[in-house]
Amino acid sequence: MRILVLNVNTTASMTRSIGDSARSAASPGTEIIELTPNFGADSCEGNFESYLAAIAVMDKVVNYTEPFDAVIQAGYGEHGREGLQELLDVPVVDITEAAASTAQFLGHKYSVVTTLDRTVPLIEDRLKLAGLTDRCASVRASGLGVLELESDPERAVAAIVEQSRQAVENDKAEVIVLGCGGMAELEAKVAAATGVPIVDGVRAAVTIAESLVRLGLSTSKVRTYATPRPKVVTGWPITKESIEVNAD
Repeated sequence: MRILVLNVNTTASMTRSIGDSARSAASPGTEIIELTPNFGADSCEGNFESYLAAIAVMDKVVNYTEPFDAVIQAGYGEHGREGLQELLDVPVVDITEAAASTAQFLGHKYSVVTTLDRTVPLIEDRLKLAGLTDRCASVRASGLGVLELESDPERAVAAIVEQSRQAVENDKAEVIVLGCGGMAELEAKVAAATGVPIVDGVRAAVTIAESLVRLGLSTSKVRTYATPRPKVVTGWPITKESIEVNAD
């Protein structure tokens, strides 16, 4: 089984971290191929960057010519999953939905701890769209930018732990979801500080994607995510590599 794991930003070191996290959850025989978009922002923390990432991720997948069995979009609260589901015949798993749905198996209420406060409404909207808000106690911001998770990891862990503690104590959350693909591999530290289960969306998405492939299930194509109708789409695919592949 081969699973593509798409980072939504262009920071290669974060792609590697996401890939390592995915591999740590993968079953024997599952190959993880982590991919970085060919264009876009070095971090996604707002609507413009999120919509840009959606196009970049779709472009990267269209440009990938080797066979694969599933795709994971590794951006928390980012747009684009629906477009991928239209384009592909294999399962597409978004880490936002994977993490939140997994959390509901582990406790009555869950809270999401993310990066900047401006990303909170985006995450709330994605959870609402997915029908996952009823058991969401809160979405909390650590106050740190995505890139600070790498540049100042000690401060990042302290901020995430503090917000996780507040979610448990004040919001009555029983499970914490790490609300950023860049937070991969922080579960143990946050769990030790809070005493509750911690869900990383990347790892959760891998297990869900594997399960769908093994069950022989993929996205329904009868209506909402039907294959795009044939028409002229000017300038698509976007990247030079994509254009060359389609010209062959």
